[in-house]
Amino acid sequence: MLSIIEQIKQGKLWDFHGGIHPAENKALSSKQAIKAAGIPQELILPLKQHIGSRGDIIVNIGDYVLKGQPLTQGDIAMCVPIHAPSSGTITAIEQRTTAHPSGLTDLCIVIATDNQDTWCHATQYPDYQDRDPAELIEAIRLAGIAGLGGAGFPTARKLQGGLGNVDILIINAAECEPYITADDRLMQDYADEVIEGIRILRHIISPKLTLIGIEDNKPDAIKALEACVNEDDNIIIRVIPTKYPSGSSKQLVKLLTGREVPSQARSTSIGVIMQNVGTAFAIKRAIVNGEPLIERVVTLTGEAFKQRGNVFALLGTPIAYLLEKFDYKADKKYPRVIIGGSLMGFTLPHANVPITKITNCILTPKRKELPLHTYEMACIRCSACADACPASLLPQQLQWYAKDKNYDKCEEYNLSDCIECGACAYVCPSEIPLVQYYRQAKAEIWERKQDEMSAERARQRFEAKQQRMDRDKAERENRFAKAATDRRQHMATAGGDDAVAAAIARVKAKQAAATDTATPTIKPAVAAAIAKAKAKQAASVSEEAIPDNSEMAALRKQRKLQAREQKAAKHAELMQQQTVTEQPPEQASDKKDAVAAAVARAKARKAAQQAQSTTETQPAVDAKPTTEVDTDVAVDPKKAAVAAAVARAKARKAAQQANKVQPNIEEE
Repeated sequence: MLSIIEQIKQGKLWDFHGGIHPAENKALSSKQAIKAAGIPQELILPLKQHIGSRGDIIVNIGDYVLKGQPLTQGDIAMCVPIHAPSSGTITAIEQRTTAHPSGLTDLCIVIATDNQDTWCHATQYPDYQDRDPAELIEAIRLAGIAGLGGAGFPTARKLQGGLGNVDILIINAAECEPYITADDRLMQDYADEVIEGIRILRHIISPKLTLIGIEDNKPDAIKALEACVNEDDNIIIRVIPTKYPSGSSKQLVKLLTGREVPSQARSTSIGVIMQNVGTAFAIKRAIVNGEPLIERVVTLTGEAFKQRGNVFALLGTPIAYLLEKFDYKADKKYPRVIIGGSLMGFTLPHANVPITKITNCILTPKRKELPLHTYEMACIRCSACADACPASLLPQQLQWYAKDKNYDKCEEYNLSDCIECGACAYVCPSEIPLVQYYRQAKAEIWERKQDEMSAERARQRFEAKQQRMDRDKAERENRFAKAATDRRQHMATAGGDDAVAAAIARVKAKQAAATDTATPTIKPAVAAAIAKAKAKQAASVSEEAIPDNSEMAALRKQRKLQAREQKAAKHAELMQQQTVTEQPPEQASDKKDAVAAAVARAKARKAAQQAQSTTETQPAVDAKPTTEVDTDVAVDPKKAAVAAAVARAKARKAAQQANKVQPNIEEE
């Protein structure tokens, strides 16, 4: 039985499941040679233009950079740098919209060009045959080369993984996507450089066989390649039937070798490595000419373009610049600018989006040229999508689960094997945008996996910390136990167990002394105050125990005194009345005043006595009187004193008047 390589050399071809034959529309842009797009006033360079991590920025705002100067750097294989496509000044490092189906922004470096296009120093390897493959792989990585076929996988990483593991090198020249002719024109105009890049790849990988897979709808490119290949190259140009998506990596491997790439695996796992035609051209420019990846071929096509064709566009060139320069006339009802072909491309939110390493086509169709399907109908279960799927998947079930957000089922039905070729959506009679559902589901699954990975890393860090803490604790305990054992052994040899008992006794004595010193001492003055307080408290308790009748006795004494005074006052009033009736009016009035004075003096004496008795029996009378007496007796000592003073004044006045009247009486 012949080996795979022998069958390939004999011209055997295989086939893959499904596939479609859409309108190619390649003649719109494949008739003219590649032209230079020119230098725009501003270049917008996203930091991430490939699969993998982006590099670290090594320039600042305001720096002047030369053409080919690196702007980022990275020390891992999945990180490739970006370079200045032209000389100029860095004006901003900010978020800008990038060429991605999400339409989101990413960090970009903005360069204002000076139109001088001044080159920096370049490292060339014209003698690459004498160089070590590892050195050439590093040179390819530093040149910033990633897969230009659309995937954007770092070329150096792919080559490094294929060293010693592959026996077949495949150059993908199929370019099956409708409208796109970038690789076709590149092979027609620069076939010698493409073949030279393939020779560099052969020197690095050393495969047993090299194949160039190209569709039969590119006769001019086939002739150009055959003219540049010689017998020593050991390169076979294999023409394959035109069928979409024969340019996909897994499908082209199946067509040329009959080998099938396993699910969620790469072609290197079956001994095959694949590179794009544009990637081979970029490798030749990087190794032989010392030029990093700063430009690529872009197809400008669609009826809205007046000047169609292929151009060398600097990376970072705004698409708006290309639209203006090549006479873009937008459709009046449905103006659209699509990056990529009609099946795998996506519509841009606006035209101020830059060209990147994976941008191979700008399509500007009119409404009649490429109808705009906006109405999604119900699935009729016709199975046309399953018949057309080149990956042998079940698009109908995947769409159901993706729409229902049942991502576990999506993974169970191998959603990751979907190449997003759009064949299922192309044949769907219900116009269901299947690829959009798949892209959204893939993004959600990827995000969930990233969260799970983050949680797993956090769990591992926590467990590692706990183990480290437990280990440190065990080491401390072992160290203390060993020290205690050594100490006991030393004490046993020195003084036996008595030494241990003595040490314990000394510790207890120290603890007792510390407890005694910790007890606070009471000063003599404080002790005396405490004793006085306790004595007063005891006295108050004893006084409260014996009944006190002194207050009642004072009240009885006061009532008796008041009764005597009232009796004396009544007697004085009776005597006054008798005297008034017996004496003349003048004498009666004088007597009346004298009696009033006597009464006032009596009231004053009573008030003074009452106040004195009250102060003796109740020391807190100033605060509040405790006993009520008759209305004639004032309780407040101040009022009683005032009343007494008034009475004395009246008595003196009455005495003076009596002295004045008495001589008159005697004279009569």
